[in-house]
Amino acid sequence: MVYETGDIAWMLVSAALVLIMTPAVGFFYGGMLRKSSMLSILGQTIIIMGIATIVWVTFGFSLAFGPDSAGLVGNFDFAFLNGIGVGAEPPALSYFPTTVPPLLYMMFQGMFAIITVALIIGGIAERMRLRSLAIFLAIWVVLIYPLVAHWVWGGGWIHQLGALDFAGGTVVHISAGAAVLAATLVIGKRMSAQRGEVDQPHNIPFVVLGGALLWFGWFGFNGGSALGANEIAVNALVTTQIAAATAGVSWGLISYLHLGRTSVMGMITGAVVGLVAITPAAGFVDVYGALAIGAVSPLFSYAAIQIRRRLGFDDALDVWACHGVGGTVGAVATGLLATSAVNASIPNGLLYGGSIDLLAIQLLAVGVVWAFVFAATYAIMWAITKAMPDWKMTREEERIGPDIVQHGESAYS
Repeated sequence: MVYETGDIAWMLVSAALVLIMTPAVGFFYGGMLRKSSMLSILGQTIIIMGIATIVWVTFGFSLAFGPDSAGLVGNFDFAFLNGIGVGAEPPALSYFPTTVPPLLYMMFQGMFAIITVALIIGGIAERMRLRSLAIFLAIWVVLIYPLVAHWVWGGGWIHQLGALDFAGGTVVHISAGAAVLAATLVIGKRMSAQRGEVDQPHNIPFVVLGGALLWFGWFGFNGGSALGANEIAVNALVTTQIAAATAGVSWGLISYLHLGRTSVMGMITGAVVGLVAITPAAGFVDVYGALAIGAVSPLFSYAAIQIRRRLGFDDALDVWACHGVGGTVGAVATGLLATSAVNASIPNGLLYGGSIDLLAIQLLAVGVVWAFVFAATYAIMWAITKAMPDWKMTREEERIGPDIVQHGESAYS
């Protein structure tokens, strides 16, 4: 098999760019928390990179992208990378690229599994003991992520319906948002939230650093999802930049109109929301679609944060609002704004002269992923709280902070 060296080079770079997003999440989240939680969040990203990689190469990839079984899950044909190692021919499956080795495709997709799990930790921060958190995340990446990835990308039933998700609006962001919503309802509030207090971010420069690294990595996240160095990758990179930049400005304007000021943390958060929302659409929309998604998505996520505060559940870093709601906006917008002028392999969205069928399929995919991930995550978390009586940090341990309690280290002397 002769592969395209340009495609291989781009996919290698893209895989590395997606991986750097996981420690970037650590800085982005850690800066928003108390200073006594900074190392804990960074440590969790390292643990996730380890656990998710082991699961992925042993059987996770095979369950997600192995030959389909009744539209629900793959099989174990590719377990332990059987049949896709060095020298292997690309499997005769429509979603496997033919211009890069299957081993590279496997690792690129593995980086998505890692970042999805990493997104969850922000919503449930500062409550769980490290061992119970690690068990929860390991079960989640075994039982939930491969199924959703198979449904949408790996030839499963959502894929067969024709739903569009270019780089993970449903698979990554809605999954993370739904998981956080379910988990927070099970584990309850932090002590500060119980007292009605709002913890202030301890290091906003770290938040900006993490957000900037996420923005940088997202070019591989979205651009690499073209699975080659081609015009679709170029379009994905351009629309990603447009949506992120527009959303940062949009969030700043919303904040100014609402509070009379524009915060630095708000603007970088808005940019991340724009990145989230453009993810399912990046290879399917043009400049007008990217501008619209970037302008509108912060409205929904900003409103969701206000709703979350009124409802009172303790999503510590608003993963539900930013990723769950942002991913939903992007997935639905894809049904409206997709255009075959950008990507000839897809139908036009409703606003580009297409039928309502694509929008209906997008709404179905969104609803099913929300419902499945929420219910499954709720069940897993509930089972852990019953099986492990000491799953949660004590009030005194919460007060001291997880850095010292769980790691015996402090980020600041």
